[in-house]
Amino acid sequence: MRVGQAINAELIYPIYVDSTEVLPAKTVVSGTVVGLHANHSRRVSARLRGDFTPFRTPVVRFTSVTLADGTTVPLVTGVATDGAPIYRLVAPPPRKGGFVHQQWDNGVQILKDKLTIVTGPDKGDRLKQFLYTQLPYHPQRIEKKTAWTVETSEPLSLSQTVVDTVAKAQPVAVPPAPPETDSKTWIIQAYLGEALSSATSKSGEAIKATVAEPIYNPDHTIAVPEGATIVGAVTEAKPARSFGRGGTLHFDFKKLILPSGMTQNVQASLTGADSAAPDKLALDSEGQVKPKPQDKLLVPFTLLVLAARPLDVDKGEGGGGGFGKDAVASNSLGVIGFIIGTALQERNVAAGIGYYGAAISIYERWIKRGRDVTFARDTRLVLQTTPRNSTVLPSPKL
Repeated sequence: MRVGQAINAELIYPIYVDSTEVLPAKTVVSGTVVGLHANHSRRVSARLRGDFTPFRTPVVRFTSVTLADGTTVPLVTGVATDGAPIYRLVAPPPRKGGFVHQQWDNGVQILKDKLTIVTGPDKGDRLKQFLYTQLPYHPQRIEKKTAWTVETSEPLSLSQTVVDTVAKAQPVAVPPAPPETDSKTWIIQAYLGEALSSATSKSGEAIKATVAEPIYNPDHTIAVPEGATIVGAVTEAKPARSFGRGGTLHFDFKKLILPSGMTQNVQASLTGADSAAPDKLALDSEGQVKPKPQDKLLVPFTLLVLAARPLDVDKGEGGGGGFGKDAVASNSLGVIGFIIGTALQERNVAAGIGYYGAAISIYERWIKRGRDVTFARDTRLVLQTTPRNSTVLPSPKL
């Protein structure tokens, strides 16, 4: 990761003009890294674990769009620093059972997530990156599937010929007609108008989102055009607190404002959202977003047991706890801890390093302030909407 490094990316979502798709998803967008900002919070956290890598955040700018026919169109955007791998949070089915049953389900889910690290795709690359984290200094990279949100600072010039060509090559996908028994249920893709956070948002605070893709009626006429505004409010916001208690955030939408100014009452709930922290956040069946349950017992307990191993010395073995015992205890600080703990051959030093690593783990899971739920501006939301008094709008003409 360096200044001047070229970036080739793809549009995650299509771009529409008057409900007509003009830039399909996966359109190639090119740019460069134009700067590197120091990531101070990550540096401090890493150095507590013996990692002295000077972590930086890349600043990127995109400069061109390559269409399906190979035509390159200049693109002028502002810089972006919000790069992070983006994944979709999806609401699970309603949970059954009481408190004990739900805690058991949480434990099973944590175990599944841990197993995915060694069984899921790209496990070889994850292993390599894990080994890097054990070093006191290692390279940093822009991860695959990193996404940025950028806004054009000048209009994107697409000739009518290009628009017609793209429209013909990538016709607007018309969703299948919903069942007659549920004919007024819409699934709306929308962009959040302003940032939301459980730390700063208040219950009753008004929020807006912009419809990103047109919604069609069963007869293929447009029910909700791209660019419509959906208005709602925060219904619950609790900031994160000490002792690992995470924040919670819940919001819904009540009104749809069409580009013509016509308004319509709706009842919408959150069923999905893009997130830069899918391993940290979870969406429940009621549309409430909370931090994922952490493994608060197994990891600290394991580190404490390993830290005590060098002190478990039989009579006559000498001052050291044995190479193997010293190694497993002191490895909580990566290579630096391993070298110090084994080279000195002092069981107390090895155990001390192990207890230090266990103390950091306990602090982060039990004492440190929990994680707030945060959605950046332009976050993609998936809303399940039941409109009232649906109105059929005429199809747009270009």
